[in-house]
Amino acid sequence: MKTFVIVSDSHRNRAALDGLDGVFSECDYIVHLGDLSSDGGYVRGKYPDKTIVINGNCDLDKLGDDEKVIEVEGVKIFMCHGHRYSVKQTFSRLAEAAKERGCTVALYGHTHTADVREEDGVKLINPGTLSRYSAQSYCYMTVHNGKVVEVIVPV
Repeated sequence: MKTFVIVSDSHRNRAALDGLDGVFSECDYIVHLGDLSSDGGYVRGKYPDKTIVINGNCDLDKLGDDEKVIEVEGVKIFMCHGHRYSVKQTFSRLAEAAKERGCTVALYGHTHTADVREEDGVKLINPGTLSRYSAQSYCYMTVHNGKVVEVIVPV
């Protein structure tokens, strides 16, 4: 079994990121889905071997990847910030992008709203935001023998 802690849209709230050090230290993967990738770089500085950083629409420094696909325990996972797929209006473009890459799971942010749904056979997971100006949350996800279980955790 592999474990993930997925965050997004921290917008310089390093105190919230520091508050997750306990779960960060125990998981296999940390994913920061952008805004700000410098926050993801901050986390990667502490946990260099397990942190994945994705660029968001506010990330001029581009410290991460715009998109990434990984395969873990037989599950292909597509990661992006979401803004290029109009996730504030529709989920079909994100699901289509994931399917084009052979993925059954897509991780995204951008909306500042935690959400888990299925769209056209793809599980879409948004961990919410760690911004100071919204209800804060992250996602704890496990992948085991081809199965994905996720929990949105309020901070």
